[in-house]
Formats: sequence, C-alpha cells, structure tokens
Amino acid sequence: MLARRATRLFRLSSQTRHAQALNFSSTAAVQADFTHAVIGGGVVGLAIARQLSLQPGSSTVLIERHSAVGTETSSRNSEVIHAGIYYGKDSLKAKLCIRGKHLLYALCDKHGVPYRRTGKWLVAQNHAQREALERIHALCTQELGVPVRWVSGKEVDERGEGVLAAAGALESLTTGIVDSHSLMLCLQGLFEEASGVVALSSPVVGIRPLSSGGPSSSSSSSPPGSAGWEIDVSDGPGGDISTMTAETVVNAAGLGSVAVHNMIVPPAQRKQLFYAKGNYFSYSASRPKISRLIYPAPEPGASGLGTHLTLDLAGRIRFGPDVEWVDDPNDLTVNASRLQQAVAEIQKYLPGVDTSALVPDYAGMRPKLASKGAASATDKGFEDFIVRKEQGYEGWVNLLGIESPGLTSSLAIAEMVGRLLYGQANS
Repeated sequence: MLARRATRLFRLSSQTRHAQALNFSSTAAVQADFTHAVIGGGVVGLAIARQLSLQPGSSTVLIERHSAVGTETSSRNSEVIHAGIYYGKDSLKAKLCIRGKHLLYALCDKHGVPYRRTGKWLVAQNHAQREALERIHALCTQELGVPVRWVSGKEVDERGEGVLAAAGALESLTTGIVDSHSLMLCLQGLFEEASGVVALSSPVVGIRPLSSGGPSSSSSSSPPGSAGWEIDVSDGPGGDISTMTAETVVNAAGLGSVAVHNMIVPPAQRKQLFYAKGNYFSYSASRPKISRLIYPAPEPGASGLGTHLTLDLAGRIRFGPDVEWVDDPNDLTVNASRLQQAVAEIQKYLPGVDTSALVPDYAGMRPKLASKGAASATDKGFEDFIVRKEQGYEGWVNLLGIESPGLTSSLAIAEMVGRLLYGQANS
C-alpha cells in the first residue's frame, strides 16, 4: 500500500522530469517514477537517500521491508563511532570510516544527535597482543593519520578503573558513542524535509533493468539499466505486488543485500551471504565503574574485534559482541549458553567484574561475504566493503558486506554513492 501510494504520488509529468547530469547515459528520465530508488532503510540507506535527495530537481524513494527504519543491524550493534584504526590505508573501510567519523561528529553537533567522545583503550595481555598494538600504532601514525597514544603502566594503574593491561595499552583518542536511533530519526527527518519518500513494509520481490529494447533485452545495444529500472514491491508478506520505476537503483539492503544482488545478476554471478551473530551481555553492578571503551587487542584471523566493553550514553556497561556463525539471519535470540565463554574473555582485561551481574541482553547480525572472514585488513580472509557501480549495467550502485564500521562510515558511503552517480559529492 505504501509503495503504491508513493508511486502514484511521484508519477510526474514529462515537463517537470529531466535527467540530472547523471554520470551515465540515461533515456529513462521522462518515464521513471523516481530518479533514485534506495533499497534498505538502515542507517546506510538513510544516509544515501538523504544525500541523493539533495540533488536539484530529483526525486528519491527509500524502500524498506520492515514497518520502521533501522530495525536490523543498524539498531543491534555497539553504537560506537569508530576511529578507523584497524584497516589498511587503501581499504574502503579505512577511508570511509575516517571520513565518516568526521562527518558524523559534525552532523551530531549540527542537529543535536546525542553522542559522547569517550575514547577507547586497546589492552594487551601478552607479547603477541602487544605486537598487534604496535602494528596498529604504526599504521595510525605512519599511514592513516589517526590520533593514538601509548598509555603508560602507571596511568593504567592510576586511571584504569580496574582494567588489566599486562603487556600495554593503546588509546584511540577519537572513538566515541552515538545514539543510533536518534541518528536514524535525524536522517529520516532530513530526507523527508527534502521531499524524500519512505515506503515502509515494502519488501522488494523483483528487479528488472530496462534497456531501449525493453526489460533486459538481448536485442538492444544499450546496457541493462540504461532506460531505468522496474522494481516489484510487495505490500507485506503475501500482499499485492506493485511496480515502480526509477532511473537509478542503490542496493543498500544490508542483510538482504545479496538477495537483491541475486535478483539482478545471472546465476553464475550470484553470491552467498554468511551471518555472524553477535551476542551482547548487560552489566548491572555499580563496580567496577568504567568511563571509556575497552577493547582487547585484536587476535589474528578473528572475525570480530573481541568481546569488548562498551557504554551507552547513560553510562551503562555492556559486553560484546562475540561471534557465533548461524544460518538464519532472523535468529536474534541471545544465546545464553555463550555467557561463560564471554566471562572468560572479559576477565582477561577486567578481573574484578562481578560475574553474577552479567545477563544476556540482545543480539545483532553482521552480513559477511565470506565465512570466518578476518576483521583486520592485515589478516588473510579480510573482506572490504563493496561500494561500486556494477560493470555491465547503468544506474546500479551495489553495496555488499556493509558491516562494522558501517554506522560510522554511513555518511561517507553516501558521499561516495553520490560521486558514483554524479561524478562529484552532492552537498
């Protein structure tokens, strides 16, 4: 229903619709319902939709399968503003995280989104972990330009609030936390103020690139998508199907991104997504009282950054996420049986933790392009973000494997999508 209303609302006349200097040849301008269709209403999709809605004379629809925005990975994470310290300088994760961090702090200041610059200690307990911190320090100071500093043993003892760092501690000075729900509401509001349309409860069930000879015509010399895109949307599970058209499509569907990708490409180019569930555990005791984020030094080949200590804006402590590989992306029940394993990891850097005050809290899901993919760019199996115009198509920007640090990177990803479509960032 929402999708049909959105389509009817924006069936504009040929006198008011024209190509907006798109970075490709399009013949779809006078037929399409929208200039841009962004699939996926998480924080990344919201940021992209808001960015594209600023393009003069354009129209943008954000298509979300759930009844509200940001109900999947975007609302089930640590809410950390990452500094960008783990990834090689040539990786998208590094570039977009560092740029996104600055954009995010600026947006929060401008629009009153709650956040806090907490800083973060990375702590090492043995020689191998110390070497990992030294590699991060060298990467940050020599290549990335991200502020970090060594924390002396004396400072750990005096200001560590019970944290153990037997082999050293490295501080990330620009790490923070943000209210992710307020951030997404802010982005949604800015998008709608720019006349953007949000189509909720509208799962995409089919996509067809158009060329001058018709949908994916083999007889046409123009590439698929050069005449726009048809998008079939269901009015909820088992509901009626409605079709909207757009000049461009952005796949920002997160956990559903590979499914959207596979709707478009031939069988030989289809991908598989792997699901890394992260269990979180809340802490109800008043001691120890920690005022900053605490992360264990990264372990080589690990699929995450370790069971770390994070804070919410009220100062409440939570631990997680761990990494539990699952087959079902909807399996979001916290696995309480993993609590003892989490306790063992937490006690390595916070021996004074009251284990009786730890209880299962919530779980999130990370979309991985490879099973047991490594978190650090220096490890084998590292999977970078994919943000690209797909070769052989016109008007399709594809985002795959957008996990951590996706929230931090969201505004920079939006800038990049704008450049891919228009040749420069639209502001």
